[in-house]
Formats: sequence, C-alpha cells, structure tokens
Amino acid sequence: MSGIGTTDRAIVIGGGIVGLVACFELSELGIPVSLIDPAPASGATHHAGGMLAPIAEVQYRQEALFPLMLRSAALSADVVQRVGAATPLPTGYRDDGTLVVAADRADADHLRRLADYQRAHGMTVDRLTVREARRLEGALAPGLAAAVSIAGDHQLAPRRFAAALIDALERRGTEFIRERAVSLDGGDPCRSIRCESGAIDASGATVVLANGMGAADVTGWYRGAHPLRLRPVAGDIMTLRVPERLRPLTTRVIRAFVEDRPVYLIPRDDRTVVLGATSREDDGRLPRAGSLYDLLRDGIRVVPGLEECELLEATVGVRPGTPDDLPYLGRAGSNLVVSTGYFRHGVLLAALGGRVVSDAVSGSGTVADLDISACDPWRHAERSAPSGTQQAPDPHQHDSRGTDACTTP
Repeated sequence: MSGIGTTDRAIVIGGGIVGLVACFELSELGIPVSLIDPAPASGATHHAGGMLAPIAEVQYRQEALFPLMLRSAALSADVVQRVGAATPLPTGYRDDGTLVVAADRADADHLRRLADYQRAHGMTVDRLTVREARRLEGALAPGLAAAVSIAGDHQLAPRRFAAALIDALERRGTEFIRERAVSLDGGDPCRSIRCESGAIDASGATVVLANGMGAADVTGWYRGAHPLRLRPVAGDIMTLRVPERLRPLTTRVIRAFVEDRPVYLIPRDDRTVVLGATSREDDGRLPRAGSLYDLLRDGIRVVPGLEECELLEATVGVRPGTPDDLPYLGRAGSNLVVSTGYFRHGVLLAALGGRVVSDAVSGSGTVADLDISACDPWRHAERSAPSGTQQAPDPHQHDSRGTDACTTP
C-alpha cells in the first residue's frame, strides 16, 4: 500500500481506543490531526476489560485473526511506552501475565485441548498443577481441576489509557471536534464531512473512519448497500473494590472455564478488580440481571474472596462485530481509511490498527510483512462502490475502484 497522495492533515472519526491510537500514530508523523467524536472514550472503550491477550483470546476456526493478534500485542508495549513519554498520566499497563484455570474435569479437558491448539499455532502455554497455580495466586479456590500460565498475555486499563491518549493528543495540538459525523460527501475523494451542525472541509486530508458501530450510520462514501456489515455484540462487565484485608486479591489476570462458561478477573492498580465478560448478540444498553448473576457465581467459584468485595459498577458495552469476526481495516477510497469492526479485540488490535493507518498515510510499510488482506473493508459489499464511481466493484479487483485492499506495503 503506497501512501495516500499528498496529505496536509488527517481527520479521524471516532474517539474510542482504536481512533485515539490512530490519532496518536498520525501525530507521531508530525501530521496535524482532528478528531471528530461527541464524547471521546465513552463507548465500548469505557466498558472494556483491556486484556492484551493474543493467546488466551484464541478461539477455534479464527486462524486468520491469530497473526493480527500476536503482532498487535507485540506492538502494544511500544505504543504504551511512547504514550507514557508524551503524558504524565498513567496508562494502566501491566505485564504480570495470565493464569487460565478449569473448574471441573470437563473444563480441564476443554483447557487441555485449547492449550494443545494454541501450541499447534506456535503459542507458548505452560501447564501448571493446581497446587502450583495456587502458590502463585493464593486466592484461587482449592477445588480447581487444571491450570495453565500464559506469561505473554498482558493488560491495560482502557479508561486510564484513553485518558492518557487524550492528554497526549491535547498536548500535541490535536483538534477535538465534539460532533457526530453523519456522512462523507464529495465522492471519491471525500471532500467534506457532514456533521450534525455543519460540514467540515476534508480537502487535502486523509479521513479515517474509526467510530465502531457508528461507522454503520456514516453514509456518502459508497453506492448501493452499506459495505460494512456491522452487528452489535453486548458484553456485561462489573467493577468491584477489594477490602483492605484481602489486597491484593490477585496479582495477575485470572481467566477460567466454569461448566464451559468463560469468566475473567482483572486486577487494577487502584485496588479494584474487573469481572467479565458475557457476550450476547444485541445492543442492550443496560446489564442483564441474569448475566451479572452468572458472572458473580462463576467468579466466586474460582476466586471465593470476590464474595466479600464491594460492587462499584455494573455496565454493558456494545462492540462492533462483522460476519467473519475480522475487522474492516484498510483503504476504502483515495483518501479514506476504514478501521472498525474489532468485535472483542478492540483494545488488543488498536496498536495494529493505528500502525496500518499511519502506514497508509506515510507509505512507510512498518508492518509490510503481515498479510491482512482478509480485512478488506469492501469484502462484504453487495453491489456497493465508492461514491462517485461508475459501477459496483468486484471484491477481487481492487484496482477497478481505485483503492487497495488492507494488505500492508
């Protein structure tokens, strides 16, 4: 992917962690950046767990995601370091690793098969005895059936990291436009961005569409049906305060299978723990009582001390999913880059997304060896084309619409 012509500036639509990291990477290039979002970091980022877990997050039949997850995890530490150098605010990054445990024999068999699958794909997973796991984390229940350690899976606190990103961007002079983008007008190239209160000139700018589920509502840059087939996936999550006598409840992320239900516990530096996360195919804005009950029941079974913690918050985040669970990432027009559809992996893949955006603008090719053509923003298009073109694109003939797929240079 060569650079997007002459770029005087960049306009990023979407102030979640994906959009904020893209802004930061563009600011690293010395390009003036504007961010359009009515309330940055208030969407899925506000409700995210924040695990940088390319190994523990592995699911069967998602092999195309694995190299993206692993590369992004490797990039994340560098992003966090550079953000930390640009602001005095904490990022909430921790590299303590992850323990994954099984509640019963059936869960232990599940964990064993999953660990074998992860190793078969070149990932490092260390089997532990339950006694060894409890020696590392004394709050674990004594009746667990199996455990593994994943040293390479880390975490950050999304709210803290987003606040640090915003502060770093403000210090660099990023313009924050607290509006909701409605459409991209002017054909291909995009010449203006219409917001609720008026239009913003996009001439000479690279436009980045990175506003999660909101990208499904932004029109004007295609013809026919919307090419981004995003679906809402809700996840309930809880924050609890650990009593002084139990601190620290755990020192690393604890993930578990309890009667085949996944649950995780994330310790934070502010002496709270985060308990999550359910997943359901809807856009519900309030947590479900049954989901919270399931989380507490399963969490307490794994770490009994949770029962004595104080409930501070229960929320639900809505994440943008795609038909194949791969993000939409790459160039979609001569001055348009799309970066959305990250499903459960927005925090983990934000570093890769930001690097692909900056590479698209600069043509530098820092992730040139990683084939991410499967992320093509046009792959689910049904007779859609960039606004201003004469015919619908052939999904396999990118040159016919004047854009590149999401293969890095």
